[in-house]
Amino acid sequence: MTDLSGIVERIEAEGVRFVDLRFTDLSGVWQHVGMNASMCTAERLQDGFMIDGSGIDGWRPADESDLVLRPDPATAALDPFSAQPTLILVCDVGDPAGDVAYDRCPRGVARRALGHLAETGAADRALIGTEVEFFVFDDVRFASRPHESFVHLDGEALPHNSGTVYQQGNGGHRSFRPRHLPLPPADPMADLRAEMATILEQLGFRGLHHNQGRSAGQNEIGSRELDLVQAADALQMQKYVVHNVAASYGKSATFMPMPLAAPFGVSSLHVHQSLRLGERFVFAGHDYANLSETCLHYIGGILHHAHALSAFTNPTTNSYRRLCGGAEVPRWLTYSAQNRSAAVRIPHAARNEDKRAEIRFADPTANPYLAFAAMLMAGLDGIRRHLDPGEAMDRNLYDLPPESLTDLETLAPSLEAALTALAADRDFLTEGDVFSAELIEAYIGLKRQDIARIAATPHPLEFEMYYGS
Repeated sequence: MTDLSGIVERIEAEGVRFVDLRFTDLSGVWQHVGMNASMCTAERLQDGFMIDGSGIDGWRPADESDLVLRPDPATAALDPFSAQPTLILVCDVGDPAGDVAYDRCPRGVARRALGHLAETGAADRALIGTEVEFFVFDDVRFASRPHESFVHLDGEALPHNSGTVYQQGNGGHRSFRPRHLPLPPADPMADLRAEMATILEQLGFRGLHHNQGRSAGQNEIGSRELDLVQAADALQMQKYVVHNVAASYGKSATFMPMPLAAPFGVSSLHVHQSLRLGERFVFAGHDYANLSETCLHYIGGILHHAHALSAFTNPTTNSYRRLCGGAEVPRWLTYSAQNRSAAVRIPHAARNEDKRAEIRFADPTANPYLAFAAMLMAGLDGIRRHLDPGEAMDRNLYDLPPESLTDLETLAPSLEAALTALAADRDFLTEGDVFSAELIEAYIGLKRQDIARIAATPHPLEFEMYYGS
């Protein structure tokens, strides 16, 4: 049941005690408000529920703080972790003054991007599939205070624990060199991931999971292609499930792009994209890698706007530690068939109509609604302007000497550079009023606060480099 009266019937039939209204802020964090299920009549669900927008970073000032949560009944799902029977409802955020969508609601941006897609006539559906990587640790400690700053991460599966004495003994099953898809016991988190995948399937999200293999404790969960808004909803739910299942095992999960200062300590978010127009697969054709001209122009738009895009796809200071310091990171702005060293890859498709573009430079800290919408808008701008992606790069860029890469453009080198690019290159986002100028300014301001805080804090490595000088 997806109508509001059906939600009320479900609450009664399944003995739901609480309803959890969830929405996403500008940074991509899921926020929530819980209430007794008895308060959720069909009329109340239709009217929405008021919140104080001034408490959300980058939203309303205190003198005009009222916002309204409008539940999407199609997202109803029983919370698998709550002690009391709780129904989750994902919400859009509205402005009660004009009874319209709030322009800084990320889910609303994604909805408007789909509306703009239909208006262009290029397609009527945007399909998104994701592969999200994350680390799981057993012990996580960190502090940043005026007199101390440190990070300590540990996990029994990490190679440095090969000599650790445990009360129950040391099993010794560890990866001392990167192994992508090992079997248990060398893959100690197979059962943990399987539980995550099982819960996600119960919630309606199917996909695959495996050990990522670049570093011990790294994992990946993939999701099948869904319509853009639903794909963003799914990624928010994936993160929620990953964090809670890890916690139930006495562990801690992180989606930071580079939690470990190691060559392979990086996590990515690979975003598979394709367009449909009725029953026609817009990206399938007879050009390079059996792509359509439309798809090549779409890729041209992604590459052309990549610096501005990275403000949304790579939105943290930690994102650029991965892009600039991590090994095997697709930082070069080129495309290729099956080549994982390119920023945009064309995966092999068993059926030609399944052709899609995989954007490989994004990371899991991205707000999925804003990132997916921004990529779609960049691609549509490429289609509208017939942007040429250039020649494909069918060589492994990781193996080329540095002098061979000097002519290739790379992604923005820092979050500040990405925000500067976004400030200068934003017109493609405001087409069709998808992104408002106010949202973009608020987003840039929010992210520059992060940069300022990092810049004002001594780094532990600075003591190693400069303490004795």
